[in-house]
Amino acid sequence: MRSNSAIVVAQLRKADLIDPWFRRREPNERAGDVVVAPAVSPSAVMIDTNIMIDGRVGDVVRSGFMSGTILVPQFILSELQRIADSDDPLRRARGRRGLEALNQLRQLIPDRVEVIDDPVKEEKQVDAKLIRLARDRGCRILTNDYNLEKVAQVQGVEVLNLNELANALRPIVTPGEEITLSVVQEGREAGQGVGFLNDGTMVVVDGGRRLVGSEIAVTVTRLLQTSAGRMVFATPK
Repeated sequence: MRSNSAIVVAQLRKADLIDPWFRRREPNERAGDVVVAPAVSPSAVMIDTNIMIDGRVGDVVRSGFMSGTILVPQFILSELQRIADSDDPLRRARGRRGLEALNQLRQLIPDRVEVIDDPVKEEKQVDAKLIRLARDRGCRILTNDYNLEKVAQVQGVEVLNLNELANALRPIVTPGEEITLSVVQEGREAGQGVGFLNDGTMVVVDGGRRLVGSEIAVTVTRLLQTSAGRMVFATPK
């Protein structure tokens, strides 16, 4: 009996998350409802599935650094729904998190979230549909997917990558600067030790393998920016 009640509650909750996104409104309906918009402002961004599962876009909007319209393609909603309906518990949780983030975004900025129902029949894959639609509408894509970013750029679509923004806001150390670091593990190359800054940035210490488990002073020698983030190289003082 208890399991049947749980199923009913889950189905009702699912409807709360999904249903508001699958209705359209007429142009004269009140602001705050989802709308299919034929025109796009120059500052509009189109979101992908990963960015909603990530969930940080709401924090960026609250900060005031995103002022344009956020476009949600119907096929992105459909993909989130398929993930939320998955038999795999992890995928199902990710899909529900994405739907929760979308609904929170809709409550936060109701006049700036718009669903667009362009089928893009020429493409089969979701990423390809997204890139094609963004190119046709002349707007940018907001994502945290490195591969999607590169494919979109090749096709002339501007991409805002949230991971790159997060990396850019990390505290910066400069070559020649001295810092105190705990060497917590061995590095990949012979003789290297590895530690981490407070923000999680990896510091590779040349000659630090023998110092694993110690807190030492190191001198920063160079910085390396990768697709996964910033790496710092240093030597013991």
